[in-house]
Amino acid sequence: MREIIYLSCGDCKRRNYVNRRNKKKHTEKLTISKYCRFCGKHTEHKETK
Repeated sequence: MREIIYLSCGDCKRRNYVNRRNKKKHTEKLTISKYCRFCGKHTEHKETK
């Protein structure tokens, strides 16, 4: 039941990362602090479709 999710930057809204997660075990949206190469700094990345 693992599905592909995309992580987008909170500042510039660009999709930077691709990840997989089990949607049955983890029902809430994923948020991770990661490096955005477009902004040039660490920002909060949220799960998008």
